[in-house]
Amino acid sequence: MDPRQILRILIVLSGLNGVCDALLCNCTAPHCERDGFKCETNGACVASTSVIEGQEQHVRLCIHKEKLVPPGQPFYCLSAEGLMNTHCCYTDYCNSIDLRLPIVTNGPGAGQDWGPVELTAVVAGPVFVLCVLVLLGLFLFQHHQRAYGHRQRLEVEDPSTEHMFLAKDKTLQDLIYDLSTSGSGSGLPLFVQRTVARTIVLQEIIGKGRFGEVWRGKWRGGDVAVKIFSSREERSWFREAEIYQTIMLRHENILGFIAADNKDNGTWTQLWLVSDYHENGSLFDYLNRYSVTIEGMIKLALSAASGLAHLHMEILGTQGKPGIAHRDLKSKNILVKKNCTCAIADLGLAVRHESITDTIDIAPNQRVGTKRYMAPEVLEESINMRHFDSFKCADIYALGLVYWEIARRCNAGGAENKSLYFSLDLALLKRTHLPAVTLLLYWPIPISHCYECDIAFIQQFDGIIVYIKTKSNMESLKNPFV
Repeated sequence: MDPRQILRILIVLSGLNGVCDALLCNCTAPHCERDGFKCETNGACVASTSVIEGQEQHVRLCIHKEKLVPPGQPFYCLSAEGLMNTHCCYTDYCNSIDLRLPIVTNGPGAGQDWGPVELTAVVAGPVFVLCVLVLLGLFLFQHHQRAYGHRQRLEVEDPSTEHMFLAKDKTLQDLIYDLSTSGSGSGLPLFVQRTVARTIVLQEIIGKGRFGEVWRGKWRGGDVAVKIFSSREERSWFREAEIYQTIMLRHENILGFIAADNKDNGTWTQLWLVSDYHENGSLFDYLNRYSVTIEGMIKLALSAASGLAHLHMEILGTQGKPGIAHRDLKSKNILVKKNCTCAIADLGLAVRHESITDTIDIAPNQRVGTKRYMAPEVLEESINMRHFDSFKCADIYALGLVYWEIARRCNAGGAENKSLYFSLDLALLKRTHLPAVTLLLYWPIPISHCYECDIAFIQQFDGIIVYIKTKSNMESLKNPFV
């Protein structure tokens, strides 16, 4: 046979083989309309069902072999759950089937559109719950810290922490008396202070101020007052503890100091100042609750003057006491004892005078006194800071205003003033240049007798005490408001 004929036969056979390999499929594409909605391919027949704008649509196509990638799982043959169902097949007209989308259940309410109210609830609900949880967490944290800081309220005293020096049969008063009279008079030794402070059981809060809180505590069955300073008031705590431990400061009309200690509760440091407890509270509170008789008025005045006189007095000796000025004397810083006498407290702003070097020890404290009780020279900042007598005079001025408060609550002759505070014409005092102690002359005698006494004499505390005792025996004292 001619080689040319053999070649022609091979070409024809190869063409027939290509015709045999062609795959016929149904086709819904617009270009298949002229071929009777049929198409021919060497790849696969595809049937696809999808939902477009809420309507189910069926598509049938031919996919060429080169587009069937990747082999084994072509992209054109993949379905999308809930959106499109695609099927590839490899026999003639195999894509004539009608596919259905599987029903997908995503739980209750699936497929429903949410309105504004539902969307607001969905967004605001978790935010509200989160805020509540944050606030609750802060509350629990603060409660935990307070409970941890004051855990002594729930605990009993731990006898194992007491030093062997503290005899079991001694009360707090016995301990203070023994250690104060046998030693230098400056109070308990430091190790005893720490032992006492760490075995106190706090009972209830009895006051708050800019420094911190005051608690009533128990130690061996006796009541004590615990002044707890905030950590930012460390200077005030240190200064007050330092002043209270001055040698020979203890006096019946000065608040009895017991102990000072710093306690770490795990989060912050608490600064404790333990002192005698007086259930009557401050003179300010006492005068607001009760009126006083003439005898009670004199008793309060004499005890306050005695306490301040001891504070001002310098005691010379090997272990002498320096003169101390209070600088923040007011009715809120004077306590009333059970016997209705006064005890001066709150020495955080006090200054000491060293007579040997003639210097004044002023602590670096940012606190200032109460303007209502400040002398004019203190308000004008014209006080001589190098002269200790200037501070003493300012204290006497404040004492005169305290006396005024006491006198206004005296019910002598049926007259009782409900208002405790006073109003002063400071301009008049500046024009007349009267000493601050002149306020004492307006009580407890009539104004007509104001100039009968010696001003220089009454500026000394001994003179003040003698003057009050002398006037207490005068007939005019029975009704001092005439």
